[in-house]
Amino acid sequence: MQLILIWVLNALALLAVANFVPGIHLDSFVDAMIAAFFLGLVNTLIRPLLLLLTLPVTLLTLGLFIFVINGLLFWFVGSVLKGFVVDSFWYGVLGAVLYSIFSWALSAAAAQILRKS
Repeated sequence: MQLILIWVLNALALLAVANFVPGIHLDSFVDAMIAAFFLGLVNTLIRPLLLLLTLPVTLLTLGLFIFVINGLLFWFVGSVLKGFVVDSFWYGVLGAVLYSIFSWALSAAAAQILRKS
């Protein structure tokens, strides 16, 4: 149940990002659900490998290269899926940053609500 709640909250965060960033487009809530699923999959499977491979560059840039990796993965998912479009790399970086902020805020709010009930 908690996994489905997090999935829906991430889809809502993705819809919010699409409303704030002009270079990110979502066709429907179903497309947001699919994109949130694939973003979670990519962040779980591919991101750790990329972080390990780019560790020297990440250390050299004091961790700022992680923004590049997150933006590339966000842009990649946007180029693979049909109803989710990211226009450029920089929109991908901005979208990834906002997506993580919105997702964190929604998850924290849901945790507070569930803890009180």
